[in-house]
Amino acid sequence: MRYRRRKSEQEKLMEEQPGSEADVKEPAQPSYSQLSRNIEYLTKALKHSNDLKVRVLNDGNAALLYFETLADQEKVQEKIFTQMEFGKWDSIAELPNGKHTEDLEEALKVLLRGHALYIEDGNKKLSYFSVTTEINRSVEEPENEKVVRGSHEGFVENLMININLLRKRLEHRDLTIKFFRVGKKTNTNIAIAYMDGITNPELVEEVEKRIKSVTADTILSPGFMEEFIEDNPGSPFPQVLSTERPDRVIANVMSGKIALIAEGSPTVLILPSTFFMFYQSPDDYNSRWFSGTFIRIIRLMSFLIAIGLPAMYIAIIGFHFEVIPDDLVPPVKSAIDQIAYPPFVEAFIMVVIIELIREAGMRLPQPVGQTIGIVGGLVIGDAVIRAGLISNLMVIVVALTAIASFVVPSHELSTTLRMLTFPLIILASTLGFIGIVFGIMFILIHLVKLESFGNPYFAPVSPLRLQDLKDTFVRIPLFKLDNRPKDANPIKEQSMGESREWKRNGKSKKSKQTKKSK
Repeated sequence: MRYRRRKSEQEKLMEEQPGSEADVKEPAQPSYSQLSRNIEYLTKALKHSNDLKVRVLNDGNAALLYFETLADQEKVQEKIFTQMEFGKWDSIAELPNGKHTEDLEEALKVLLRGHALYIEDGNKKLSYFSVTTEINRSVEEPENEKVVRGSHEGFVENLMININLLRKRLEHRDLTIKFFRVGKKTNTNIAIAYMDGITNPELVEEVEKRIKSVTADTILSPGFMEEFIEDNPGSPFPQVLSTERPDRVIANVMSGKIALIAEGSPTVLILPSTFFMFYQSPDDYNSRWFSGTFIRIIRLMSFLIAIGLPAMYIAIIGFHFEVIPDDLVPPVKSAIDQIAYPPFVEAFIMVVIIELIREAGMRLPQPVGQTIGIVGGLVIGDAVIRAGLISNLMVIVVALTAIASFVVPSHELSTTLRMLTFPLIILASTLGFIGIVFGIMFILIHLVKLESFGNPYFAPVSPLRLQDLKDTFVRIPLFKLDNRPKDANPIKEQSMGESREWKRNGKSKKSKQTKKSK
């Protein structure tokens, strides 16, 4: 029964893909034998658009249609007319680089993809040729995911180039690519990539089901798809990891996960994802495991600093002044005595100012943005202290909080941490330490309950999997990571065999040589 269900899904996919057998057998709108009727149908369906070019050939017995804004004129000349001049073919329809259809609706789709359509009078067979203009950005390192060691390649806006980057890095026949079309109006081409034999078939089936269920008119980027296919859109935590790095995608695909790639965007989605994946960086694996573990622990500590430091300051100043050491009481008291506003208002004002400076720095051109960030931070920080609006301690606390939120390698999770600061500030200003405890407990309960494509989001802590902790809080040596994490339920759990067997063999040879010498 499962085989029959999958076969029917493949048949439906063939009906959606251009030039498939299902389209030829049952055309949605059969073509006419009269040239004029075919041209009339196509031009009317395309609303007589001015960039649709109709070139009349063979004394009015044939025509070539294409969009001037999508087609490359040199390709039109090279692929069609040049071959006709120097070839042995009597008709453009006989050229070997063309494809054929007898469906006018299919002809509309290929025209909108930048193909040239050739129609002959008295012939229902419509021939089309790929002459799309290619405008691609060069492959370069992503600005928001820079690394010290390792590859400096990044994805671009072309789907085929992105798949090419994956194929070059993973030259294996089990790497499977499946294409889909989403968006009733935009008709965006997307693809999923996974390793057959490693990725769980149930996960692949679930991802395909969610993609095919998207019926929106507009799908422009993976960000649109994320909201349609994620488990809990109401959660502040991102449930799908986004990246622009091919090496990061390959590492996750080899772990049994699925990559979702979309035409027109360099961002690739990794699913399912866990909370701890957002704190992992390629630098953790490109450097030695001592330094990788140290940096990862620093990142995980930044989570508590980013969401809890302003709340802790407010709770201490407003409710629990006794926890401050005796030597620090005089300077702290002198710093807050002349401030007219309570700590809650101070924190709220400073957090909002930091967000404004960060947003301005991102939206402005890079040289101006850096200037705004530095000058804005220094001038505004000094001015509010001198005016007595904000204490210097609050400026230090909010600055440390902002730095801790920027430590996260993921932009989405960094934004989440900054948003979580506000409810914890409110709880700390009303209940003190008790409010902070309740807020953190609520966050942990939410993380434990959250799922990503049916898999636990807070794995391997909940449910506890001791074996997977080897690459969570710490990063042990790579030759010890001999099993894939179970968060995606991969079919093949073992990832490598004995990788340092040379060490054992070397010891045995040394022992034999020692015995011989004795």
